[in-house]
Amino acid sequence: MQDLLNAATLGSIYLLFALGMALVWGTIGILNFAHGATFMFSAFVGHMVSRETELPFLGVIVIAVLTGAVISSLTMLLAFQPILKRSKNQHAAEMRILIGGIGVAAIPLALAQRETRSSPFGFKSSYKPEVFEVLGLRITTTSAIIIVTGLVMGIGLTLWLRRSRQGLALRAIGVDAETAAGMGVNRTALAFGTMAVAGALAGLAGALLTFQLGAIAPETGDQLVIKAFAVIVLGGLGSMAGTVIGAYVLAGAETFVVSMNWGTWVDAVSFGLIFLILLARPQGLLGRKEVRRT
Repeated sequence: MQDLLNAATLGSIYLLFALGMALVWGTIGILNFAHGATFMFSAFVGHMVSRETELPFLGVIVIAVLTGAVISSLTMLLAFQPILKRSKNQHAAEMRILIGGIGVAAIPLALAQRETRSSPFGFKSSYKPEVFEVLGLRITTTSAIIIVTGLVMGIGLTLWLRRSRQGLALRAIGVDAETAAGMGVNRTALAFGTMAVAGALAGLAGALLTFQLGAIAPETGDQLVIKAFAVIVLGGLGSMAGTVIGAYVLAGAETFVVSMNWGTWVDAVSFGLIFLILLARPQGLLGRKEVRRT
């Protein structure tokens, strides 16, 4: 049971990180490889601010969330939007956006590595996690916050995308951007809003993981990009509910590997799941057979 609790905590971190990537990729068609750098640099800014003055838990979270939203919006404004304008169509822009994202990610990574000399960094905060027992299970307040936040964000974003007018507009862009624009959907404004939300989620995940582990390395975001990619493929591109399930399935599989003392195979689980899903069910667990970005 303790392993299940650990898997739920890890899965919630994967979920918060992957939700942003899945939202952007599944609606406006941008596979943002700078998402990991946004995650890391948001926590890094929290580290830099807290180094000057001790902050409460919520203070660090707010700084990381706002930083993530700003970085992601700037990435859209300075990198992806110019690429989209200069490309003949969305399909032609995809490879350029992918390469552009990798290039953008190198900038915050280099800044953080230079400042920290590639050493792990954490927060100077007044927050002190407590440990309590529930039905014989030991859980920290940080783990409880991560699990609740992950579930609330995952379910909330899924419902918002399905039932709200903005969510319907985003799904319409994912199906046919030109037709959606003809029906009055402002793709540019929604794209910036989507990128900001994705960045905020990355910042939230970065701050929570740093609180959970005590410190993260500048390269942590790059490792999570692969995990998020596996989660999205596993759940099915365009399905937010699939992303929720995929995050916990991947975390459960990795926790099982660790519990069996096969720790060196943990990273191979992500690639193995991608490979198996692509062979057996290319559309993912909850994806559709037809090509849709909804």
